[in-house]
Amino acid sequence: MKTDVIIIGGGAAGLFCAAEAGKRGRSALVLERAEKVGKKILISGGGRCNFTNREVSAANYVSNNPHFAKSALARYTPQDFIKLVEKHGIEYYEKKLGQLFCRDTSRRIIEMLLGECAAGGAQIKTNCEIKSVRKTDQSFVVETNLGSFESESLVVACGGLSFPKVGATDLGYRIARQFDLKIEKTRPALVPLVFNDNRLKEFGKLAGVSLETTASFGDAAFRENILFTHRGLSGPAILQISNYWQPKEQISFDLLAGKNAFELLGESRNSRQELVNFLSQHLPARFAEKFCAEFAPSKPLNQFSPKEIERLAGVLHDWRLRFDETEGYHKAEVTLGGVSTDELSSKTMEAKRVGNLYFIGEVVDVTGWLGGYNFQWAWASAFAAGQYV
Repeated sequence: MKTDVIIIGGGAAGLFCAAEAGKRGRSALVLERAEKVGKKILISGGGRCNFTNREVSAANYVSNNPHFAKSALARYTPQDFIKLVEKHGIEYYEKKLGQLFCRDTSRRIIEMLLGECAAGGAQIKTNCEIKSVRKTDQSFVVETNLGSFESESLVVACGGLSFPKVGATDLGYRIARQFDLKIEKTRPALVPLVFNDNRLKEFGKLAGVSLETTASFGDAAFRENILFTHRGLSGPAILQISNYWQPKEQISFDLLAGKNAFELLGESRNSRQELVNFLSQHLPARFAEKFCAEFAPSKPLNQFSPKEIERLAGVLHDWRLRFDETEGYHKAEVTLGGVSTDELSSKTMEAKRVGNLYFIGEVVDVTGWLGGYNFQWAWASAFAAGQYV
């Protein structure tokens, strides 16, 4: 079977690229390994799909080339995708910080993408296992369990390694290596972090406790909630900072974000109130007890010296924890690293050294923050490639 474009991967980027290619009159074929397309879309956002964010810039992404994403993001914006969502009558709402979710189910986004593909004449084959990819002088030949397919252009949109339970594999990286393209080191991202054994004994009993903090690593800082789990820490602040954190390094937590601990403690210096009770006014009681057990045995505030108060305030604004590892790809929302942006055109997503070979979406070394940014990269990179494949 011959077609203009073969797209490997029926996720967000793959389906959108097929629809865009179809608008240009190009015949497109999507090959999906799973029994249905869009499985990661379906489970995203708690089943409501955080499909974009109102405010998106390259600053919301992690990449070895922080400027690479600018071109695609500028040419297909969140407002462009919102117009498409509205065109299909999909109701949505803003949860917080510009994050847009479907009011109904994530399935509405999949139905929209399938509708756009159908309008452009794109074909989709599921349960399609890729056996090999090769390039001839004029085309690409993809051998599968469903037969052999040939195309002028080949788009790799099969994602990264996150969520293996919905079919994630390293196929995209294997194809890139086959054509001698550089791969930036990959690891789980937007992922919970795991305590070492000693810390787990100390904090494991706090599972279920949540508190607002500012989590910082290097120049990156996120003010969101953290959540204690049976193995470590999760919650939005942890997922965000995991994109920047390095294994075996410490993360700093401001436990009284937006407040001045030294002033709060100073105002109560003459009080007979126990420290643990004072902290419980600002932090969850179970966490306040654990904090006091580690840093300042609870006693009445009027028994603390100015030096002790200064030290305590410093720890409250800079509580440090070291993590050795993450929860892994099965809990990671995305994959950090991937096909090097040095190998790709930022305008077209085409491999610079291999004509008509394109890489889009999560397989590329562009990783967004939590909050709809990775979906917007999927739409933007797919749109960019869709104009040229």
